[in-house]
Amino acid sequence: MSYRRSHVFAACCAGMLMFGIVLTTLGAILPEVIPKFGIDKSAAGSLMALLSFGILTGSLVFGPIADRYGYKALLAFCTGLLLVGFEGIALAPSMAVLRLFVFLIGCGGGVINGGTNALVADIAEEGRGAGLNLLGVFFGVGAMGVPLLLGGLGTRSSYQWIIGIVGAAVIFPLVFILTIPFPRPKQEQGFPIRQGLRLLAQPTLLLLGGMLFFQSGMEITTGSWSAVFLQEELGIPQSKAVLYLSFYWLGLVGARLALGFWLKPAYRAAVMRLAVALAFVGALMTLLASRVELAVAGLLLVGAGFAGIFPIVLSFVGDAYGTLSGTAFSIAFVMALTGGMTLPALAGVIGDAHGLRTSFVLIPLGLLCVAALFTIVKERLSGKTEQM
Repeated sequence: MSYRRSHVFAACCAGMLMFGIVLTTLGAILPEVIPKFGIDKSAAGSLMALLSFGILTGSLVFGPIADRYGYKALLAFCTGLLLVGFEGIALAPSMAVLRLFVFLIGCGGGVINGGTNALVADIAEEGRGAGLNLLGVFFGVGAMGVPLLLGGLGTRSSYQWIIGIVGAAVIFPLVFILTIPFPRPKQEQGFPIRQGLRLLAQPTLLLLGGMLFFQSGMEITTGSWSAVFLQEELGIPQSKAVLYLSFYWLGLVGARLALGFWLKPAYRAAVMRLAVALAFVGALMTLLASRVELAVAGLLLVGAGFAGIFPIVLSFVGDAYGTLSGTAFSIAFVMALTGGMTLPALAGVIGDAHGLRTSFVLIPLGLLCVAALFTIVKERLSGKTEQM
């Protein structure tokens, strides 16, 4: 049965929206989780690392499976994992149970994140950068949703109730995925193991993955720790701090929406440089802020700057490694999530020892690394792309 691109793109957008919720749920509920379970920042940081480890695991396995068997069953199964995981987090009576379900939504989210990006790169060959940016808008919508709900409802509803409702809503994308046709697998005759392994030695792919290492680490650090940063460094009440965090996601969603309609392949390098510069200025504003207005404006700029980096890097991956795009995206996402697992945990350790203002130095430092790696990648892409 042939598939309709608009239906598949809609399913991918629903999946990315769910991944946005996965990635920000923990950071948004952390101010309540810390006192409820009596944990310190290092233990909270380990929860974030566990979430990232789950996402890393999902990212590692999805590519070869998707290239060999296609995306439909894989995405449906992992959407079901999210449903179970969110309900488990809402009802968790202990840290051990909470850790289990945090890891579960991480695994499901990792597959959905990688799978939907690779699938959109496949079905939007003429405009990968724009298509991936539009897809990223839904990540931001999902990412903003939980902080807005928690901040908007304040003390009127517990995080358990809100996360439980969010989990129940996952049934709708699950039904949609199950009822529409998807593209056929690229490697129905069998996965080419040797060709897949050669990807691990492609310098350009590894450099692009290196950019995603820092980008993912900075995104998760900012999304997870900013609410606590505003509370501890600027004395903002918890409910307002969570609400102010949504400005970061607002900047990210707004910029991705604009890039989704405006970005052309020829402009990708220029947009990348502008995005890094914008995020760098925003990070310094937040880091040095003594007033909440400056910190929130900084978070807005950081979100707007971060918006273009991930989709543009992925579009370069899709351009260069189309025949095994699932596997190439797997490698890129594994490197990205390694950063996503390392930097937020490092921020927690530094925060315990020296305060979160010191931890946030990681953001501008990471942006300088992204800029340096992109300079090298651009020189390689202007020459000859590696052959598998």
